[in-house]
Amino acid sequence: MKKVQAAVRNMLPAVAVIVGLLMVCQPLIAQIPNPRSNASAQEQPTPQPGDQNPVSETKTFTGKIVKAGDRLVLSDAQGKTTYQLDDQQKAQEFVNKKVKVTGVLDPSTGMIRVSAIGPA
Repeated sequence: MKKVQAAVRNMLPAVAVIVGLLMVCQPLIAQIPNPRSNASAQEQPTPQPGDQNPVSETKTFTGKIVKAGDRLVLSDAQGKTTYQLDDQQKAQEFVNKKVKVTGVLDPSTGMIRVSAIGPA
């Protein structure tokens, strides 16, 4: 019994340190975006009054919907640019077709928040 008590006394500080680190790191881990999550791609940030970045405007992009790995993207042949698309369902019916995509581009991620997709 004394051996068990000694082992618990020796392990208790280590357990306390681990619990403390987990509590400190939990908010940091929660802030890391999950690239596999479609929910985060579909959420639109709400502009705050003090934001430095101006609100992006809706634009029309032309190109071809192609597969890139397991995702569909808009490939712009002229600019040699590929844009991620947040609405994979709308893009599905236009695979390998020239299209016009209307939406808001997030320049930091290259993701277009799709409003509409139609033939070009």
